[in-house]
Amino acid sequence: MKLIAGLGNPGIEYAFTRHNMGWLCADFLAVNNNLGRPRQNFHGEYWKWNDVIILKPLTFMNSSGLAVSEAVNFYKIELDDVLIVYDDMALPFGKLRLRAQGSAGGHNGLISVLGALGDVHVPRLRIGIGKAPGSMINYVLGHFDEHEREQLPDIVKRAEEAVNAWLDKDIQKAMTIVNADPSE
Repeated sequence: MKLIAGLGNPGIEYAFTRHNMGWLCADFLAVNNNLGRPRQNFHGEYWKWNDVIILKPLTFMNSSGLAVSEAVNFYKIELDDVLIVYDDMALPFGKLRLRAQGSAGGHNGLISVLGALGDVHVPRLRIGIGKAPGSMINYVLGHFDEHEREQLPDIVKRAEEAVNAWLDKDIQKAMTIVNADPSE
């Protein structure tokens, strides 16, 4: 069993905000694979897809670890088989970066997940939202501008490809594929 957790915030006011990039990817995976309506459990919504759980924590970003740890513990999932998908201001808008482990880099959602799991050895797919031009909070909780909205279909499609690489290959091979610069 594997777990893909897309991080975000519940509520209509957060729909299509930069901080909900993980949720957008989870939703895209569910829709693109005809998974229907999600089930409710683990303080979130989830879909079961073969031997994969796609989870959207409903705990708000800063408490995402509660939902992720409940699903991990219930299904007895090894941490190498967990993929956290979330937004990252350290990357340019739309840039993807797959990592096998590491620090949270100041991302409160990932801080919560790593703290709840008690380990930094958790794979993650970071999706760039670019640097905040002003207030960080206003930026991440702000809605995508027109140019960003135009790019979203391509970004979530590439994120799906990254998830599939993680599902189908070992982490090192998946990282080589996902993190490659397409201009090279």
